[in-house]
Amino acid sequence: MKRNSVNLIRLASLIGVAVAALLQNVFAAEPLKSTNTTELATYGGGCFWCVEAVFQRLDGVKSVSSGYAGGKTENPTYDHVITGLTGHAEVIQIEFDPKKISYQDLLEMFWLAHDPTTLNRQGADRGTQYRSIILCHDDQQKKAAEASKIAAASQFKDPIVTEIVSLTKFYKAEAYHQNYFNRNPNAGYCRVVIKPKLDKLVDKLSKPKK
Repeated sequence: MKRNSVNLIRLASLIGVAVAALLQNVFAAEPLKSTNTTELATYGGGCFWCVEAVFQRLDGVKSVSSGYAGGKTENPTYDHVITGLTGHAEVIQIEFDPKKISYQDLLEMFWLAHDPTTLNRQGADRGTQYRSIILCHDDQQKKAAEASKIAAASQFKDPIVTEIVSLTKFYKAEAYHQNYFNRNPNAGYCRVVIKPKLDKLVDKLSKPKK
């Protein structure tokens, strides 16, 4: 994986929270489970810290978990996934209230929250783990995603390369990755990459910035 200044900033941010992570059982948290009144959506759009922060700020979103999906390696860790050898992408799993926000609404934000035309890359983050991907929980979501992809094509100069596949399994990431921007707003990667993204989307977000 190519290294550059933004990647180094991200690594520095990780080092800054590593000590706290050692005090936690990083595999204790279970993946989200939908309830009778909520549904799940799973997307990958580059660094999960970025897209997590975006979707947390939508009214109707109950919770967002960062994790890994789309590959074949069982129980992957962050160190495994960043090698690009597991097949997994960094993704988020969203629990949402369909009475307040629809799956279609989430898809529309997905296209705005990242660049779906860059293959295996988002900004300075490069590798298959940063690919654009929609992991569908059922056939209805897959049909909606495919239709939304076609509709969104006119928004971009280049073709959309987003994968649309069925979700096999979501692996929740280590505890120190969860709610990352909200817990570390002054970390280098958060200030340089995530904050500008949120500022750009502020008019589209329906929850106050944190």
